[in-house]
Amino acid sequence: MRAVVTRISQASVTVDGEVVGAIGAGLLALVGVGRDDDADRARLLGRKLHELRVFPTDDGARSVGDLGLPVLVVSQFTLYADTRKGRRPSWADAAPGEVAEPLVAEVVGELVRRGTAVQTGRFGARMSVASVNEGPMTLQLEV
Repeated sequence: MRAVVTRISQASVTVDGEVVGAIGAGLLALVGVGRDDDADRARLLGRKLHELRVFPTDDGARSVGDLGLPVLVVSQFTLYADTRKGRRPSWADAAPGEVAEPLVAEVVGELVRRGTAVQTGRFGARMSVASVNEGPMTLQLEV
């Protein structure tokens, strides 16, 4: 699994003119699922997101788990694009929707089990994602 994670002051996801998920300060996680991913990897990614220490405080860096901050999770199959050849990306390494959707839900479930408030986009929908990146701080995670 892959995620592009941004420390944000606010973020939202809109589908067909309706805001379906929005948070204030926290993390925006664009999550991609590969063909070989499974529930164990999904739970590991959820744990990493919960424990990722990217929020500076007076006594060191803290995580969303430490600070009680939310995460906005948005499915993003294009994180598995292969652009090494030609001009047209291939998504052959991305998991099909029927495999990916429950694994993204498992990431969300792991965050919730750990006490993190989570908002989401809508799987498979054409989404507009807006965010204000703080820092800027953007990381790529792979589990």
